[in-house]
Amino acid sequence: MQKKVIIIGAGPAGLTAGVELLRKSSDYEVLILEESQVAGGISRTVKYGGKRMDIGGHRFFSKSPEVNRWWRDFLPLQGKESYDDKVLHRESDLSKGGPDPEREDRVMLSRTRISRIYYKNSFFDYPVKMNANTIKNLGFFSFMGAGFSYLKSVFFKLPEDSLENFYINRFGKRLYSMFFEKYTEKLWGRHPRDISADWGAQRVKGLSVFAILKDILSKSILGKRRKKIETSLIEKFLYPKYGPGQLWECAAQEFEERGGKIQYGAKATKFHADGKALSAVTYIKDGKEETIEADIILSSMPLKDLTEGLPEVPESIQAIAHGLPYRDFVTVGIEVSKLALKNQTDRKTLHDIVPDCWIYVQDAGVKLGRVQIFNNWSPYMLNHPEKTVWLGLEFFCTEGDRFWNMTSEEWETFGAEELRKLKIIAADEEILDSHCEKVKKAYPAYFDTYNRIDELIAYLTEHFENLYCIGRNGQHRYNNMDHSMETAFQAVANILSGRKEKDNIWNVNTEQEYHEIQSEPEGGEG
Repeated sequence: MQKKVIIIGAGPAGLTAGVELLRKSSDYEVLILEESQVAGGISRTVKYGGKRMDIGGHRFFSKSPEVNRWWRDFLPLQGKESYDDKVLHRESDLSKGGPDPEREDRVMLSRTRISRIYYKNSFFDYPVKMNANTIKNLGFFSFMGAGFSYLKSVFFKLPEDSLENFYINRFGKRLYSMFFEKYTEKLWGRHPRDISADWGAQRVKGLSVFAILKDILSKSILGKRRKKIETSLIEKFLYPKYGPGQLWECAAQEFEERGGKIQYGAKATKFHADGKALSAVTYIKDGKEETIEADIILSSMPLKDLTEGLPEVPESIQAIAHGLPYRDFVTVGIEVSKLALKNQTDRKTLHDIVPDCWIYVQDAGVKLGRVQIFNNWSPYMLNHPEKTVWLGLEFFCTEGDRFWNMTSEEWETFGAEELRKLKIIAADEEILDSHCEKVKKAYPAYFDTYNRIDELIAYLTEHFENLYCIGRNGQHRYNNMDHSMETAFQAVANILSGRKEKDNIWNVNTEQEYHEIQSEPEGGEG
């Protein structure tokens, strides 16, 4: 008889687990319960008015051969006949009103990463580099002050008991104050001194001023022979032609073709146990409550919600789960005819816009955290990339606060005002179109009861042998997309081999290397 497997969530972790189980064994009957109406989780692509929005920005880059093979299974790398970052081909496609949806749809585009910091109306390299551009923008004396501040941090290390000290130890207090402090507070709603250094250890990892200087030197001496590079210094990445959700739509299709089932609009609310194993899941769909038996459960739902639905959990453990913090996210799509920013780089772009994928907004005087330029991710993300610019404005808030409760119309007005204040668009620039998306629990945060999360993990591992927590929210860990997939690979391997220990699942992405600099709010990049 087939064992019944229930997977909570059709995001990267849940879909990866479902596809992998059905690819490798016919012994399982697999059902995915997805609360929303679409696959992909925070890695989905929102479709609106003939345009597409990436929720948070997802670069497809991984050091995992298994992840890379998995991506290529669904979306092979497109050949030379594609848009690249130096010469833009196929303009004839766009002059006809957009790409041909029937031709070469399932492909990855090779993109060049350009992401800069916008601070005091000037562009700084991202990551920040000690070069002529930085001297010019900061001024010689400020630049020298930052340099001496960094040297001090090299010889006088602070105890790494907070994210603030973690950053200062790697970048010096002056650079930290300019490029980390206010942005981090904007993102998390907390000062870095109140955030665990664990977050920096995971997201920044091996990156520092020294790592950046070493990378610049190795490029000039070794060129392409370099073998190791920090993820934040990666210059090339892959991107699905129609946004990251395209990959997960393909994965959901294969999952169902292999016999798996996805219940959309199904919210898991309660779990039932038989001894040290979970035996069933109760979920709500179309206002009706249903309960279904299960032999194995993989959960990518927030740890907080999972624990609240488990039976007979001690109050002390419930308190840890209930206190786990999250940061919610609003992205506002705004379409304009042109930007006020001038392309002063050597990169050729369609419509001659700035070539950035992201623009980080460090100014404390605005709520805006980051701006995506969808044209530069893929020109197929909008109808007329040769005529308009499609922006994604990223804001961070808390569910229920004033910003979260703003209407779509209010968000359009507010977003446009912020763009004008920053001189990204002209004061008289007309807003051609807009769309607002709100995402709950987008970013698991590292403060409040997070310092006791090991107690929660130990309890779940000991008391529920057939429960596997996977993915970003499933582990309350700010994983990138590839790491969320890795937790699924590990969980499936354990299920197939009969391994009882789960440390290999929880230890994914705890190595002290390779991740993103500063408090980069990604939706789970690869």
